[in-house]
Amino acid sequence: MTLSTLKAMTVAALLLAPAAANANGTMSTRESKFPVAETVDRLIKAVEEKGIKIAARFDHAAGAKAAGLELPPTVVVMFGNPKLGTPLMQADPRIGIDLPMKVLVWQDKAGKVWLGYTPPSTLQARYGLTGKASEDLLKTMNGALDGFTRAAAGAQ
Repeated sequence: MTLSTLKAMTVAALLLAPAAANANGTMSTRESKFPVAETVDRLIKAVEEKGIKIAARFDHAAGAKAAGLELPPTVVVMFGNPKLGTPLMQADPRIGIDLPMKVLVWQDKAGKVWLGYTPPSTLQARYGLTGKASEDLLKTMNGALDGFTRAAAGAQ
């Protein structure tokens, strides 16, 4: 087995296990009413409407296909707001590994489409961020992620 095959299989296993990730609080998830491609387009539109630029869009299924493997539609969208992220990185540069924020959109084995992201409260605990300024920034990030994923999913 090649290293690229092993990596692709690992990614697939991680992406197709939302219940386990959600069970320990490391991922907030929301079901979408739309196919993956439409959900991603709706997510990007919601983010850009707030004046936030998309940093990257990774199509994991396309990567798997290029490696001769199969993966249901799975896309990561990365975006960030330097006004929120920079002060957090000033408090602890290590948080840069988790920024910009990322939203994963994937189709599970049952054909359902999901959005998932790391809740900012996880970052607060991971990096020991304290103080009202950090808490306010993380709260703002959480509200934005919630709003973006709601819009993308067609949630009320």
